[in-house]
Amino acid sequence: MSPDRYLAELARFLERLTGLARQPDDVLSRPVPACPGWTLEQLFGHLGSIERWAAAVVRGGTYVEEPAPPATGAAAWFIEGAEPFLATMASVDPGAPCWNFGAPPRTAGFWLRRQAHEHAIHLIDACQASGRAAPALSEDFMIDGVDEVLAMFTPRQVRLGRMQPPEQAVSFRVPGFHVPGAGSWTVGGGTAAASVTAALPDMYLGLWGRSSLQETAAIDGDAGLALRVLREPLTP
Repeated sequence: MSPDRYLAELARFLERLTGLARQPDDVLSRPVPACPGWTLEQLFGHLGSIERWAAAVVRGGTYVEEPAPPATGAAAWFIEGAEPFLATMASVDPGAPCWNFGAPPRTAGFWLRRQAHEHAIHLIDACQASGRAAPALSEDFMIDGVDEVLAMFTPRQVRLGRMQPPEQAVSFRVPGFHVPGAGSWTVGGGTAAASVTAALPDMYLGLWGRSSLQETAAIDGDAGLALRVLREPLTP
């Protein structure tokens, strides 16, 4: 997807999130189903921290420490930082050298993609906690998000020792996509011994633990291998 498209999606998600952050305290104190131990207020604190961190990284081009959210008033802190964050992201030169945790070449455009999907997933979380309908996500955006997980995050999880590499490869497939490089991914090396096939929304949400691929996906081949991979932390 183009940098402008990531930015447009990020702006759309931010607008919805700032509205949800203005809800009464009794709503902000509700638990977030997909983030055990977090209230909705704490979710906004996390987003406020991530936004300030990402903005500082793209401004300087180098790694900085992520700031901690305030002990109280995290939703208001998030609202306060949302507009400056979006302005910083809008000023990004996607091709400029910039630290990130993806594969080389490391450029600032990484952060447009990462923050668009970060905010999409947490908007879904905020909607669930608030009892609101989740936003509609386009197919190309979800395919891009599946690719981010399986081509960037999962290899990184293996590299950092956060998940065990599968003893044989497992392929992930989204039916209906036949563009080269889209619709099929492989985790692990060699010939795939199992495949996980799911509809696009199920795959996108399932890889982030917002739905259960063990329940919604079709698994072929070595089911035990596929299930072991699905139980691993494919994302941080």
